Formats: sequence, C-alpha cells, structure tokens
Amino acid sequence: MNTSHLFDFLSELTLHNDREWFQTHKATYDQLRQDFEAAVGRWLKQLATQDPALAGLEAKKCIFRIYRDVRFAKDKRPYKTHFSAYFSAGGKAGNGPGYYVQLGPNGQTLLAGGLYEPEKEQLARIRQEIDYNGEALHALLDAPGFRKYFDGMAGDKLKKAPAGYPTDHPDIELLKHKSFVVSHVVPDATARQLDLDTYVPAAFQAMQPFCAYLQEAIDG
Repeated sequence: MNTSHLFDFLSELTLHNDREWFQTHKATYDQLRQDFEAAVGRWLKQLATQDPALAGLEAKKCIFRIYRDVRFAKDKRPYKTHFSAYFSAGGKAGNGPGYYVQLGPNGQTLLAGGLYEPEKEQLARIRQEIDYNGEALHALLDAPGFRKYFDGMAGDKLKKAPAGYPTDHPDIELLKHKSFVVSHVVPDATARQLDLDTYVPAAFQAMQPFCAYLQEAIDG
C-alpha cells in the first residue's frame, strides 16, 4: 500500500469534503480502499499467529466505512478523512479487547488498542484482576518492547477510588481507569516513509500481552 498516495487523496478530501468531489474521484478511492483491505489482511494474518482469537477473521469485517453518520451531528461533512480498522474476535463490531489502526494526514495516523469503555461486568472483572494481580499489568506496561511504542494507559479516569477499593490501594491509579487503552501517534512524515507491513504488526505484537491480560480478566 502506498501511504503517500493515500495521504494525498485524503488531504484533497479534507479540502473538498462533499459528494460531488468524492464521486468524481470514486475510482481513486475504490483502488485505495482495495489496497487498504489487502494490507489489513496481511496485518491480520501476522497478528493471528500470536492472538488465536483472530484466526479466520476476514479483513473486510474489520474495516470501518469512510462515510460519516451525520444524522445527529452538527458537523455535516459526509466523509471521514482517514482509513481505519479494528481487529478483535468480532471484527469491528467486537466488544472485547482489540487492536485499532488509523491512517490519515494532519496527525491522524495512530495505532491503539485495549478496551474502550468496557461494559459494567467487564470493568468490574478487570478491576478485580488489577486488585489481585496488578504486578503483572505493571510488568506488561513497563516491558521494553511495549514501551518502544506505548507510554502507558491513557483515557478518562475516576476522580475518586472506585466503589469497594480503598483510596490507599497501591494500584489505585490503575483502578481509576474507566477505559483500558494505549495509543501511539505516528507523525505524517514518518507515516509516509514507514514500511507499514513491518511496523503495524510489530506494534500490535508488542501490545498483544496487554490485550491478553484484559481478555483473561474478563474471561475469569
């Protein structure tokens, strides 16, 4: 996949985010979408060697549409200005831990993963696992391979200790998280030059133990 061609198209789409321009350039979009789907398939195949839950998953079930849902949005621009996909046991519709890739100009390129806004029962089980086995999570987050791409968990946190946990719990800052996600932003110039077929799977493989920790917590 030629990232520079993709970014050039999406930069133009940013300036001309309307149906007339998009339809005029639909053939270019279709080719870029086909190239992205092929790349997603390659990344998925590599990732499945470490995460068996992804085995047999089709690339097209992981890729998000470029069309925005503007029914209740103030911003009525019809198209997203990035390509993206989510790898989980249920594809993009999965509700478990997974891996997210987004490619786009103007600082939109990122690799992320984990579990965003888990369901109530999922959240309770993850917090219970941190309570019992916080050392393992610290070890994952501090591992050199992980730190090469990710700085630690991000996302919204409670201001106070969650119900049932003391304020002086040694892992209280981890327990306060409402989502368990990590992310790695890639600058435009770097993204245009990267060999994504090497970089994306490597980053996801570094993230895999983190996702496995969350999944094992949920599974009990």
